[in-house]
Amino acid sequence: MKTALIIGGGFAGCAAAHQLSLLGGWDVHLVEKASYLGGGVKTHWYGGHPFTYGPRHFLTQKEYLFDYLNKLVPMWRCKEHEFITYIEKDEQFYNFPMHRDDIARMPDKDKINEELNELRGAEHASNLEEYWIYSVGQTLYDKFVDNYSKKMWLIDDNKKFDTFDWSPKGVTLKEGPRAAWDTAISAYPIAPNGYDDYFDIATADTNVHLNTVIEQYDLPNKTVVIGGEKKSYDLIVNTASPDDVMGHAYGELNYVGREFMKIVLPVEHAFPENVYFVYYASDEPFTRIVEYKKFTNHKSPSTFLGIEIPSNTNKLYPYPITYEVAKAQEYFEALPEGVVSMGRAGSYKYIDIDDIIDQAMDMARQLKAGGMDHPVPLYGDWLRSARMQMEQQANVA
Repeated sequence: MKTALIIGGGFAGCAAAHQLSLLGGWDVHLVEKASYLGGGVKTHWYGGHPFTYGPRHFLTQKEYLFDYLNKLVPMWRCKEHEFITYIEKDEQFYNFPMHRDDIARMPDKDKINEELNELRGAEHASNLEEYWIYSVGQTLYDKFVDNYSKKMWLIDDNKKFDTFDWSPKGVTLKEGPRAAWDTAISAYPIAPNGYDDYFDIATADTNVHLNTVIEQYDLPNKTVVIGGEKKSYDLIVNTASPDDVMGHAYGELNYVGREFMKIVLPVEHAFPENVYFVYYASDEPFTRIVEYKKFTNHKSPSTFLGIEIPSNTNKLYPYPITYEVAKAQEYFEALPEGVVSMGRAGSYKYIDIDDIIDQAMDMARQLKAGGMDHPVPLYGDWLRSARMQMEQQANVA
């Protein structure tokens, strides 16, 4: 029987454990420094309300990923939902992403329409600020993007972002249906404890070691030190930031995090019926507020709000900046055979639950195709795609 070590017990670690158990023939050990599995997707309770640190609804365009998770943790498909943004200067709430229908309500609509008729085109942009101005004009950029992006990423100038071919919710100026996503499945677990049952199911055949820290890494030899004892494995699956497990050999990878404020209000619902998120694009210290009952369907005469404030105290969002992405690529290039780095931190990509499950499935496919009798170079489609994207971004401008 082959042996595998999984570093980290968040969603990525649990998904990897489950795929290895489905393959069979693996003695799997999962090491997690916290006292519980699930990481940021674990359900907590406050004032009788269930919540996760950040909204963790399941969003995908791949039906097979929904089917996989839905069989293990029954989900409900969220109703058509809307995001809105508060623009203090206008004293108005508008749709998020920006929607063309809202322009008629804006006090500077004439100027905005004039700018929209004279757009230069995003293909001429060399940084994030230019990308948005060339896509929607200066006025809409100032309203919705400028302050929001700066506080979201804790930077003082959006020109610092030289990888700019992305936008909130994948669109700059939306037209047509008002739902944030028109083609994707949006779902959330029915059970009050959210995804927690999945973590137990996924690791049922895994040796789980909570409150455990790996003291030393020797990835080329697939060896670690735990509790002063050296242990070797046939496969290592890393879900932590690759710089942390590779001795910061190419420098530290930077992330931005979040502080999370919890508020219970004495009303059954705080937001309009179909609104799940409210974004704040002005000089407020927070980026958005989420009403969790919209996802959890929790029944209570009060409601629970989560307020998110950008912070450097934890690692949640990899920076989409060329030199950071190139640094991550150096770590991926140095991964030895039989070692895979996956998950949001492990692949240094802003990905969600569906992508993480896809990564774990891809790893299992490669192991199955390569057989169990020899090491497998675990660079699947997901990692090859990430590396190609990094190379393309490194050549921008």
